[in-house]
Amino acid sequence: MAETNHCLLCVTSLPPAWLKVPFVFSPLSVEIGESVRGEDVYIVQSGCGEINDNLMELLIMINACKIASASRVTAVIPCFPYARQDKKDKSRAPISAKLVANMLSVSGADHIITMDLHASQIQGFFDIPVDNLYAEPAVLKWIKENIPEWKNCIIVSPDAGGAKRVTSIADRLNVDFALIHKERKKANEVDRMVLVGDVRDRVAILVDDMADTCGTICHAADKLISAGATKVYAILTHGIFSGPAISRINNACFEAVVVTNTIPQEEKMKHCSKIQVGNNTKKGKVQGDTKNNNKNF
Repeated sequence: MAETNHCLLCVTSLPPAWLKVPFVFSPLSVEIGESVRGEDVYIVQSGCGEINDNLMELLIMINACKIASASRVTAVIPCFPYARQDKKDKSRAPISAKLVANMLSVSGADHIITMDLHASQIQGFFDIPVDNLYAEPAVLKWIKENIPEWKNCIIVSPDAGGAKRVTSIADRLNVDFALIHKERKKANEVDRMVLVGDVRDRVAILVDDMADTCGTICHAADKLISAGATKVYAILTHGIFSGPAISRINNACFEAVVVTNTIPQEEKMKHCSKIQVGNNTKKGKVQGDTKNNNKNF
């Protein structure tokens, strides 16, 4: 998160506070190295990596600032943890995103700033203000600056759930869109991907909010090439890239897999030349402008 924090501080001109977090096999504790009494405090922590440790660290930091008489505590969470567990999709399944929202509120957070929530309704899990920022302006900028044939491109959603996202981008670019959905023919047969839309002789740009093991987007890329697309790009807000993701991307037919810096990618980029972090400054400016505008709340 160091790169993201540096970007935000440059945009907002806010001074960083010294924080001590002991790395020992004992209950987590934090020590804030300067007074926050009466201050507007921003805590930046993304839900990636050791997600449970990072979440607990964030909750303790929020609470530490609150009981130290901070005027207001804003949690800046570029990648919201447990965002995919936003509903009960099977019996006795948890709604963990709601639980995280409750924990943040109880810890003392006054305001949440996050980026491209997996489901917009997560904002309704909170009783405090939530700013859900969108990567769309940065996506549009990257496409226009890095894909010479963008006027002949088609924006593709790798699943039906992302249709709203891709139609918005396609409308802004004045190009067509397509989507891919999984179709189960029979109960005992494997899902197959069905492409809705014509990608022949076009540059296909897959757009999604996140990719984890990358099985879906890599299969989608193969489907697009077999349907006649000349090139395939993937643009993602959150590049989690766990498990076999890197090897899958390396073996896939992508020209590039572009992500924002909501999750650090330095190590992943060493092992996969196709991964690019696009428009960091733009994203930092969006978050920085939101911070500066918080005075109006």
